[in-house]
Amino acid sequence: MNVLIAIDSFKGSLSSLQAGNAVKDAVLRLDNHGDVVVRPLADGGEGTVEALAEGCASEMIELTVTGPVCKPVAAKYCILKDTHTAVIEMASAAGLPLISPEERNPLETTTFGVGELIKDAMGRGCRRFIVGIGGSATNDGGTGMLRALGYDFLDRNNDPIALGAKGLQALHCIKTDRVLPELQDCQFQIACDVTNPLCGEKGCSAVFGPQKGATPAMIRDMDTWLKSYAELAKTVSDKADKDYPGTGAAGGLGFAFLSFTNAALRSGVEIILDELNMEEDIRNAHIVVTGEGRLDSQSVMGKAPIGVAKLAKKYGKRVIAFSGCVTDDAEICNDHGIDAYFPILRGITTLEAALDPTNAWQNLSATAYQVFRLLL
Repeated sequence: MNVLIAIDSFKGSLSSLQAGNAVKDAVLRLDNHGDVVVRPLADGGEGTVEALAEGCASEMIELTVTGPVCKPVAAKYCILKDTHTAVIEMASAAGLPLISPEERNPLETTTFGVGELIKDAMGRGCRRFIVGIGGSATNDGGTGMLRALGYDFLDRNNDPIALGAKGLQALHCIKTDRVLPELQDCQFQIACDVTNPLCGEKGCSAVFGPQKGATPAMIRDMDTWLKSYAELAKTVSDKADKDYPGTGAAGGLGFAFLSFTNAALRSGVEIILDELNMEEDIRNAHIVVTGEGRLDSQSVMGKAPIGVAKLAKKYGKRVIAFSGCVTDDAEICNDHGIDAYFPILRGITTLEAALDPTNAWQNLSATAYQVFRLLL
């Protein structure tokens, strides 16, 4: 029997490939002649770089960049050798986990470090990029990233505006004279599963600003400044459209990519499935196995297991899923391609013990063994 295993990471416990190999071990104990393929999986958010680096011929790059509050942070990305594609998570340079709760203030936080990662990859010859933009601490409209790539955002005195959303208040003009020339040759696939516009009641300031430390007054100000920024952007880019779905992602980073680079916003899991040519593996499989650390009603909102399940159903494949835990509303996953799911905890335990990698591996493998006794 041919089995394809593509499980998202169990965050804080098992990587994507570790989880996949735990299931593979169970299958081969029952059928050591079976054809079992393990592929990495991610949804474009946290863990994407790790998953693709583990599952493909790749080079991991580590460097120090400007963090969200302008302190140096150690960031990393990977380059996929076969396609010379740079895979970047913006959160590694401008993510909310990089700052303390006391430092959360979108007036001050910047995406400059994201631009430094892109610039470094360009310097290594990359012209194709996959960028996950979830988990940001910023609301600067992507201006910090663009400044690192050579765009100038100037005030009325022709001086550079301050980094962070506060700088947008003084923005008077945008100049492109110093933009890195190789940027025009770059193609960006942006993993984005939100549809928020840049501005308004569903825009980035109103919807995501509070979790980044924004007060009601900040939200009103930032929304006003972003509207003015979007109008100025039209003077240098005919692609600038503040109402386009997804432009509000990552505090307006989606807008920056769409307006100033050759970029497309796509479902994160679809990007990953395409990059790994997962459709071919699914077509050849008899059973498809997927999963993630927690299955709930939110899993159907662009999460990786549902992406795998939908693709599997295109070919009429049976899909089972494993997860660390499930919620009462997880049955909605059955309506989106997962035929049956199985939590792996085998008894009352502490969270620390459940997340222990050795315990998680054993629990997952043991659960998969019992399930596949019925299937093989």
